[in-house]
Amino acid sequence: MSEHINDTTDTISPQLDVALRLARAQAMLVRRLDTTLGGHHGISFSDFMLLFYLHRAPGGRLRRVDLAERQGLTASGVTRTLLPLEKIGLIERQQDPRDARVGYAAITATGRELLANATVIAQQTSAELLRSCPADQLAALSSVLGQIAGMGPSNS
Repeated sequence: MSEHINDTTDTISPQLDVALRLARAQAMLVRRLDTTLGGHHGISFSDFMLLFYLHRAPGGRLRRVDLAERQGLTASGVTRTLLPLEKIGLIERQQDPRDARVGYAAITATGRELLANATVIAQQTSAELLRSCPADQLAALSSVLGQIAGMGPSNS
């Protein structure tokens, strides 16, 4: 039996190399942001993103399905994420006055205040992690990542 079962694993495409590096970088970035945000504000990076998306939404609220899409979660995954934030007063549930079947998650004043403070920590941590990247490369990387995620300027 040959020592190399499949020689195609020895060389990979540039696209797979980017995907592997991106996954590793994302895991490291999330771990670091979870640690710093958790230590300073008691929230995870996922919680931070949820508050960030709600804050940027018109009226500070989004339907759960829209929030799920932005976070790359299922609707039930978002619901599980929202429950603890609702219990501590960072978000609240709102019903659509025209359609009782439609529910929204909305950021509260307490959530906005925590987000403002947490944003300082998230920006400092991000700057530290990306300190060796020139600004033009950051802009290009942001553009490419936005394309991968299907994001435009209006839905970041």
